[in-house]
Amino acid sequence: MKHFICIVTLLISLGIKAQETNRWELDNDGGIVWQVKSDRIPHNDHIEMSGKQLSVVLRYGVDSNGAFTLTRSIVWPMLRFQPNQTHDHLIRRFASNVLDWVLVNRLPAGQEKVQKITLDGIMTVESLLGSSLRLTRTLFPSTSQPAYFERYVFVNTGARDLNVELPDVDMLYVTDSATSVYGAYNYEIKSSQKGFFTLNPGKELIFTVTYSARKANENVPVFDFSAELAGRKALVQELWSKLIVETPDLILNRAFAFAKLRSSESIYATKGGLMHGPGGEAYYAAIWANDQAEYVNPFFPYLGYKTGNESAINSFRHFARFMNDAYKPIPSSIISEGVDIWNGAGDRGDAAMIAYGASRFALTHSDKTEAEELWPLITWCLDFCKRKINDKGVVASNSDELEGRFPAGNANLCTSGLYYDALVSANYLGKALGKPSKQIDTYKNEAAALRKAIEKHFGYKVEGFDTYRYYDGNDILRSWICIPLTMGIFDRTEGTIAALFSPRLWTNNGLLTQAGTETFWDRSTLYALRGVFAAGATEKGLDYLERYSQRRLLGDHVPYPIEAWPEGSQRHLSAESGLYCRIYTEGIFGIRPTGFASFDMCPRLPDKWEHMSLKSCHAFGQVFDIQVVRKAGKWEVTVSNAKGSVLKKSIKPGETVSVKFK
Repeated sequence: MKHFICIVTLLISLGIKAQETNRWELDNDGGIVWQVKSDRIPHNDHIEMSGKQLSVVLRYGVDSNGAFTLTRSIVWPMLRFQPNQTHDHLIRRFASNVLDWVLVNRLPAGQEKVQKITLDGIMTVESLLGSSLRLTRTLFPSTSQPAYFERYVFVNTGARDLNVELPDVDMLYVTDSATSVYGAYNYEIKSSQKGFFTLNPGKELIFTVTYSARKANENVPVFDFSAELAGRKALVQELWSKLIVETPDLILNRAFAFAKLRSSESIYATKGGLMHGPGGEAYYAAIWANDQAEYVNPFFPYLGYKTGNESAINSFRHFARFMNDAYKPIPSSIISEGVDIWNGAGDRGDAAMIAYGASRFALTHSDKTEAEELWPLITWCLDFCKRKINDKGVVASNSDELEGRFPAGNANLCTSGLYYDALVSANYLGKALGKPSKQIDTYKNEAAALRKAIEKHFGYKVEGFDTYRYYDGNDILRSWICIPLTMGIFDRTEGTIAALFSPRLWTNNGLLTQAGTETFWDRSTLYALRGVFAAGATEKGLDYLERYSQRRLLGDHVPYPIEAWPEGSQRHLSAESGLYCRIYTEGIFGIRPTGFASFDMCPRLPDKWEHMSLKSCHAFGQVFDIQVVRKAGKWEVTVSNAKGSVLKKSIKPGETVSVKFK
């Protein structure tokens, strides 16, 4: 009994310790909140927020004295510089503390003590200044204008009047016209009001500071702060009111909501049309075959976000410009608003990425006219991959999406896995479009042959695990051994999952790219979690999804999935958030598109959940809900739309159901 009590006490203490590692907590209004404690400062973090004309990375924190610190790094993607390559956009950092400009009773405002910081698509910082003044900051980018806003609200909480002096902030900078693409650019900082104010007890004083930029020959814009704030809130509400995940795990529900926002806000109105951009102060007004075509585009139809779907179609149209009769590779990236390309890593398997993403997008978006438009691109990419089949029956490529950072050999598992799924999806899409049976049967047969080749060539015992080698000669575990699981290839499920979650690969930050290193890229972790659920290892998948989600949403660097470390310092690249959402749509709910109005579904309800729902799903020409409920040892699956129940069926765990809308 004594040992039992000790064990229980230890487990309880470990649970408390785990909870204490969370810096943030769920906020009742839908966001997350950091209640600042004096024993857990100083602390610094960074977050990216975007609109159609700019992106801002806020490097913020609370110093050892309790004061708020902030540096704003603002990118205006469409204000381009020579030589007009990927990174040649206007970017400036502003580190000034606006509070230093404010005087209260002829003195600095007083020692700031931050009480809490809230994130809900907008950053809100609540502080005390001395004994009689409360300050609330509100920080966010415009959804449509090239402007970033900060609002400062001072409230007199004391019994006496306060005299407040606000400066006239009007700073204008002009760039060198000789170095830019469109002539000189003006970027400026302006405050909304100035002068001397008497702040009575209980009253508030509000002023805003706007950071904006424009071409020098354009008219000076007039910004309406209230309308801009309402616009930002409306965008968040739109994204959070569609494709809603409801499970007993509130952290997972909230992490999914945040990922929807980050994956969708990073779309820029370029002269080449809407372009989804990764971000990270580096990647804007450009598209990539992996980030856009492969990662995020297949997600947008489920969300029903019109801007996202338009950006997806636009990206595929840009890639289609580079189809050619000689079957030279499509560029990895189309940059600078669509006027140039980047292809510095050679053929990364980009055709496989594009065929995979475009075929899945076309099926799920269910627009026959657009699908017909995408069909030539898909078939060209499939033909390109077929021409790259080597003597082992797998697809050769120069590198993979990591572009030589780690070895990939002459033929890697990722490229062949993507090509396999693209063939399967093209078979479904061809049927939906009424293409010749000979053509679509060819894709089916090629997929079957490739699956056998993947097993024969890549199937391997690596470090004692019956899993996959990433390329010929690879004898060290790699995170991308998860790829077959996400593509419906479950031949080596047990050994692959054991390898993924072994100490050789799994860390507190997810999967190492290669065992024995310190480098991790979230994209492979997100693929792996999706694949583990798809393969039916639900309990193990949930365990690791919970750990990952809690760390990303409530830990020390929040609230989104990240790109990598140490490269990029864990930037909030946006397409990774799309991959996070796909853990749920394609992994936990197990959706596989099979036509314009049909899909197969193999849900994975964890043992400790009695129910789960995916509500307001926009796909297959419908708006519908999916509900899975545990009943009498089976699962009751219900799919319904505005007309009522489309499917209601009791299934065994692990059973696949086919859904077809009339």
